[in-house]
Amino acid sequence: MASKQPPPLMKKHSQTDLVSRLKTRKILGVGGEDDDGEVHRSKISQVLGNEIKFAVKEPLGLRVWQFVTAVMFSGVAIMALAFPEQLYDTVFEEESVNSKTPIRLYGGALLSISLIMWNALYTAEKIIMRWTLLTEACYFGVQFLVTSITLVESGRGSTGATLLLISRVLFVIISFYYYYQLGRRPKKV
Repeated sequence: MASKQPPPLMKKHSQTDLVSRLKTRKILGVGGEDDDGEVHRSKISQVLGNEIKFAVKEPLGLRVWQFVTAVMFSGVAIMALAFPEQLYDTVFEEESVNSKTPIRLYGGALLSISLIMWNALYTAEKIIMRWTLLTEACYFGVQFLVTSITLVESGRGSTGATLLLISRVLFVIISFYYYYQLGRRPKKV
């Protein structure tokens, strides 16, 4: 019994044929527009979705604000750690500081917060940016309250403290503005 030899394998050239490729893509359901008007390049991108949908639309000036606050937090932290008496004198215009330890602890806390600010500057995740902005707003609000109470208790007003209070109100407004803008849902066109 003679065994038949299978025919030699022939290479199919249909993938190089443009019409066959288009038919294959049509059968798979890729390459054309879907209901949202998106053109998917592969079945995987069609199933998983397009990452552009999840990209955060950042408000104008957000990254600049994040950079400014990170620099500001770092600068005040270093000043509180290295020169606590000068920092106290700048704000309250008093020469005497009972202890440098609370001011240095304040500097350490600010340095820790500044590390969070620097990391938030490089993230693309909306929730991290929102939490960072909320942290800033809370910090500025608490600092406004503490400084106001201290000024009322001491009975003295200083130019440095007044400027600090005004800047803190402004910073709370800016931080809450960006926090609100990041939380808004984009308008559908």
